[in-house]
Amino acid sequence: MKERVQKFGRFLSGMVMPNIGAFIAWGLIAALFIPDGWLGKWGPAATINTMVGPMLSYLLPILIGYTGGKAVGGQKGAVTGALATLGAIASTDSTMFIGAMICGPLGGWCIKKFDKAMEGHIPAGFEMVVNNFSVGIIGGILAVLSIFIIGPTCVKITDVLGAGVGLLVNNGLLPLTAILVEPAKVLFLNNAINHGVFTPIGTQEAMEMGKSILFMIESNPGPGLGLLLAYCVAGKGETRSSAGAAAVIQFVGGIHEIYFPYVLMNPIVILGPMVGNIVGIFTLSVLKGGLVAAASPGSIIAEMLMTPKGGYFANIAGIGIAAVVSFLISVFLLKFFGKDASLEEAQAQVAASKAASKGQAIPAASSGASVSAADVKKIVFACDAGMGSSAMGATMVRNKLKDAGITDIEVIHYPVGEIPGDCQIVVTHHELSGRAAQRAPQARIIPIKNFMGAPEYNTLVQELLDARKGGFTPAPAAVEEEKPVSGPILLEKKNIILNCKPVSPEEAIKAVGKRMVESGYVEEAYIQGMLDREESFSVAIGSHVAIPHGTEESRKAIKKTGLIVMTYPEGIQWGDETVRLVVGIASTGEDHLGILGKIVEVAETEEDTDALVDNASVDQLYKLLNGLE
Repeated sequence: MKERVQKFGRFLSGMVMPNIGAFIAWGLIAALFIPDGWLGKWGPAATINTMVGPMLSYLLPILIGYTGGKAVGGQKGAVTGALATLGAIASTDSTMFIGAMICGPLGGWCIKKFDKAMEGHIPAGFEMVVNNFSVGIIGGILAVLSIFIIGPTCVKITDVLGAGVGLLVNNGLLPLTAILVEPAKVLFLNNAINHGVFTPIGTQEAMEMGKSILFMIESNPGPGLGLLLAYCVAGKGETRSSAGAAAVIQFVGGIHEIYFPYVLMNPIVILGPMVGNIVGIFTLSVLKGGLVAAASPGSIIAEMLMTPKGGYFANIAGIGIAAVVSFLISVFLLKFFGKDASLEEAQAQVAASKAASKGQAIPAASSGASVSAADVKKIVFACDAGMGSSAMGATMVRNKLKDAGITDIEVIHYPVGEIPGDCQIVVTHHELSGRAAQRAPQARIIPIKNFMGAPEYNTLVQELLDARKGGFTPAPAAVEEEKPVSGPILLEKKNIILNCKPVSPEEAIKAVGKRMVESGYVEEAYIQGMLDREESFSVAIGSHVAIPHGTEESRKAIKKTGLIVMTYPEGIQWGDETVRLVVGIASTGEDHLGILGKIVEVAETEEDTDALVDNASVDQLYKLLNGLE
């Protein structure tokens, strides 16, 4: 069950997350220039506000449909998915995000099935004609079907949710309205529920009693704030980095729509805002909270402006408790469902099933597309940032290939999100294998658990060597001689710290980061990037070595290239690994690769690292790793 939820959430995330910038742009424009916005009375605001509706009704759904179609059927699937989405949009005045999430993948799937059926049957010279007309015809048919089937179906679902909310209100089950309100909000029915259900009833109550709690059920910014703060703490990568700005827009600007994509990408987290709102409504009921009129937009400022005299404590408590409960539950759900190694392995297996085997596959234990060993010309090592572990793994295999006399294979390293399309083999951490398979479907994926001394390296080299027996192998003399490390000294003596006392991995990373900041290599933000990198998967790369470094997103916090070396003779328990040598990396380019290459040479095995830690002095490490001896 957990794997299915993760898979579904990851698929939705793949449609929503690439377009989160457009959601933020829409949220900012709406918060500033709608009639009730912060600059709504400014002269040109009315003209600028004309973008808000089309962006919500057309741009955002079509972007989602386009992205979903591309994920399933490539560029042709993207266009087909966008066409199908337009049909759903045209069927109703409601915002058709759910329709887009159905139409986009459906369009990609249809075009993919068509292409498979036509494979080998298109006459030479007619490929472009068939490709273009197939997209137009299939996309047009799906657009028409969406008008009459998908769009109306989505409208029926939203009508049922709205009727359910009204039923709960009329029967005095006020806190339970959140069970329907939060999912309905995520379907972009927030305005329909607030102004179509709660505002008419709440206005009548306010006329009789001076205030109404109904004005706060949908507009309470607490549940959304708690969810977004949870992403700031427990989110991964792009979701984590964007959640802070979204929280400000949602809480201060009152644009609740900004957090809806964060739910859509991982639907299980809807439980956080849902339970948070239930507790918030209950708190407001007990403390007699409420507003004198509808808060529009639902920002903390609008809530306070609509609060009657003497009602501030109750309303702030209702908002605050809702935020806290939503935050705690959302953090738990993100932590519990955030790690998805099983999904990534499954994605790699899917990639394997799509490729037909030819020749000798390498190696048997790997996953991904099947590739002939004799055809391999480029091997890519991929890690999250392409800065440290992948570079060291590439160096190790490059040296092993050289020793084996194999000189016609290029071995390079890249971030997993930038794997080139012409490689035949990708070696990556097993937790990144799914992303690698998506990025390079043509390549064979070799998942490993550490980049130092992985047994898969010897297997790979032996397979390549066996495939070349009896064939032509360039002479070893053709190999370019290694050049000594040159250029600026990147490892300073002051940044080689020996005999450190055992600490936790987090404390070791922070110690490295603090030294980097003090040396002028990075800004403070890079330390958090290093912690994020460790959270996604361990920087302990084997052979008693760890190489803390930041994520791809944290590179902007690097001022200049520099390294930190710290030894821990008593060892650090780093997950399942013991670490005695910690090498912190901050790099703006490739300057640090010489030092990493030296580390590979002197710390290839656990015994090598132990001897280095036990015997080397600061001067020896300085000369050895800077290539001075």
